[in-house]
Amino acid sequence: YSLDNLSMMALILSVGFVVDDAIVMLENIYRHVEDGEDPLTASLVGSREIGFTIVSMTLSLAAVFIPVLFMGGVLGRLFREFSVTICVAILISGVVSVTLTPMLCSRFLQRPKGAHPRHDEPATADGVPASERTGVFGWFLNGYDRSLQVVLRHRALTMVGALLVLAGTGWLFVFVPKGFIPDQDTDQITVTTEAAQGTAYEKLVRYQGQVADIIRQDPDVVALVSTIGGNAAQTLGGPNLGQLVVHLKPRGERKLLANDIIQRLRPQLDTIAGLRVYLQNPPTVRIGGQVSKSLYQYSLRSPNREELYAAAQALEKALSHEPGLVDLTSDLAITSPQVDVEIDRDKAAAMNVTASAIENAFYDAYGPRWVSTIYAPVNEYKVLLELQPQYQGDPSALS
Repeated sequence: YSLDNLSMMALILSVGFVVDDAIVMLENIYRHVEDGEDPLTASLVGSREIGFTIVSMTLSLAAVFIPVLFMGGVLGRLFREFSVTICVAILISGVVSVTLTPMLCSRFLQRPKGAHPRHDEPATADGVPASERTGVFGWFLNGYDRSLQVVLRHRALTMVGALLVLAGTGWLFVFVPKGFIPDQDTDQITVTTEAAQGTAYEKLVRYQGQVADIIRQDPDVVALVSTIGGNAAQTLGGPNLGQLVVHLKPRGERKLLANDIIQRLRPQLDTIAGLRVYLQNPPTVRIGGQVSKSLYQYSLRSPNREELYAAAQALEKALSHEPGLVDLTSDLAITSPQVDVEIDRDKAAAMNVTASAIENAFYDAYGPRWVSTIYAPVNEYKVLLELQPQYQGDPSALS
């Protein structure tokens, strides 16, 4: 397992359990040492007395977290590491407490010279041994004693204070921002660009260059990678989309977090006409869904295509009025410019031109028709057939 947040959280929680087993064993052995027994005998007798208790404590604590190991779904995938880490730490602490701790006590514990058994030590009026009223420990003990006396003298006020703390905890639980997986600064930002449907590739390249220039000028940006078309278009869902991966300076060399840098870049990128820019602080754990322009996704499905399109547009319009949402978008691409071509079959038949020949001509003109290959010493290049640019953008050329 990697030393990630979940493993660290398990180790932090298990610190108390790990220390607790050893403390119970050590205190019981030291009790016998204070009663006058030699360390070896005290270790044997004390460990025999408390061994079953520590084993039962260890197994009961591990049993609490074992069900997390068998949880299904997303939570099960996330917290399996947590469960295994904390269970293994607890079990190892139990083994150490009943084996290594008594052995170390028999070697290193010593009864202080001139000390009396605890039951013979003179005590103060409240029953606390006089030796515990001195030094740093005595300072903490006296402070706790005074605070406890104040609390016991004002019991009603103490109960009111406890109820206020409980109410404040409930209020904070409701109003403090919460999230499934908190955002983390990974020194990286992903940027998705979207031009109007049907935008030419050359124009998309120009737009993408403007975005890259603005981001490159930010003082906290080290480098970026810009991609248009190809795998990026297939992954994001359209030929009018582009992507940039922005690498930031290490966290120790900048003052702002990744989310703050996004807020600083957003108004600058909104000034580019004809292009929408979506910035994301990529999540550390991506669960379900697909790579998209925004962090959160809501999917609509229907066997009726017309109703599905209408519902998607209505939902997007309704969500656009919600003040807490930014970068609202949809992957519904039904506004691309289209030209419908009807074949005059009688005239085509008179000229001995088939429908498939006309379709092939369209594919030669506008599709990726691979007609040849150029072989170079270290690489090879595909030769694609297409119309000249002045004919591609004018539908009247089809006639």
